[in-house]
Amino acid sequence: MSPSVPRSSPLALTVLSLLHYQPLHPYGMQRLIKEWGKDQVVNVSQRTSIHRTIERLVAAGLVEVHEVERDQQYAERTVYRITDEGRRVARAWLLDMLGTPRPEYPQFPVALSFALMLTPEETLTVLDDRAAAVARTLDALDAQLAGEDDGGPSRVIWLETEYQRAMAAAELRWLTAVTDDLRSGRLAWSWEELAALAGPGAG
Repeated sequence: MSPSVPRSSPLALTVLSLLHYQPLHPYGMQRLIKEWGKDQVVNVSQRTSIHRTIERLVAAGLVEVHEVERDQQYAERTVYRITDEGRRVARAWLLDMLGTPRPEYPQFPVALSFALMLTPEETLTVLDDRAAAVARTLDALDAQLAGEDDGGPSRVIWLETEYQRAMAAAELRWLTAVTDDLRSGRLAWSWEELAALAGPGAG
C-alpha cells in the first residue's frame, strides 16, 4: 500500500519547493527561507516545525534522504532530496493553492466580531495602534519593492511581497475609515443598547 499524501500546508509546499532546486538539510532550508524573505509568509520561527514537516513528507514518500554529512566541526546533518512523487504533489498543491480560494481564519476578524465588548473609545485606541503598525509594515514593504523593475522577469520573485503590500494598503484604508467614524461618533454603541437589540435573555 502506498503511503497517503499529507495534507498541503504552506511549510510543506515551501520545503518541497526548496528541494526542487537542490538537496538541503533542515538548517539550510531555514537559512534560505529567511534569506529569500519567505519567512514573511511562512512561519519558521521554530526549526522543529521544519523537522516535523520533513518527517511527514518522508513518511509519504515525497522526500527521501540524499546523504548524511559528517564533519568534525559540526554535528551530523541529514541532507534530503525531493522524489518524483514529491515533484508531482508539489505541482498539484501549487496549482490548487493559487487557483482555489479557501476560507482562512486569522485572529483579527475574530477580535473584530467581539469589539462590541469594548467601549468605542477603547476600540478607537487599539485600532489607532493597529493602523500605526500597519503603516510601518507598509513602509517596510515599499522599501523592499523600491527599485524593482515591474516589467522584468525578476518580478515573479516579489509577487508575495506585492500581495502583502496590497493587503496592508487595503487594511490601512479600512482602518482609517473606521477610526474616522469612531472619532466623529458615526460609529458608536453601548452594551445596554446591544443587549436590548439581542432580545430577552441576552443580558
